[in-house]
Amino acid sequence: MAKPNFQFQKKQKELERKKKNEEKLQRKLAAKNSVPTDENGEEAPVEEETA
Repeated sequence: MAKPNFQFQKKQKELERKKKNEEKLQRKLAAKNSVPTDENGEEAPVEEETA
């Protein structure tokens, strides 16, 4: 019977974890940049800068 390759399994699990965390970070950044909110979690009014 063949022995399981634990190093390969561990590496695959680490890669999967890193991929999942990267996707989570991208979702957080996208959500943060798409809708500005105030302290109460409500949408904040968009202020325009005048030059």
